[in-house]
Amino acid sequence: MKIFESIINHKINTITAEELVKYANQFNITVSQQQAKKIAEYLRGKNINIFNDTERSQLIKQIAKSAGPDTAREVNKLLIQFTKQ
Repeated sequence: MKIFESIINHKINTITAEELVKYANQFNITVSQQQAKKIAEYLRGKNINIFNDTERSQLIKQIAKSAGPDTAREVNKLLIQFTKQ
């Protein structure tokens, strides 16, 4: 299972705004292109483990500061979907 976690974390840490919007649409989560760009810029190179509740929580707090609490909630829903796969 660790290999899948590594692959998903790598994808999250290298995600582009376009990919983020695409994944959000797949899960019926609303994220604008502008919000996705901010989030992708923040994620790039951070090496965050979204399977770790503490790290994911800190990430969501940072996203809330830059993109707003509503967007952070939506992104959290998306990340949780990724961890369920």
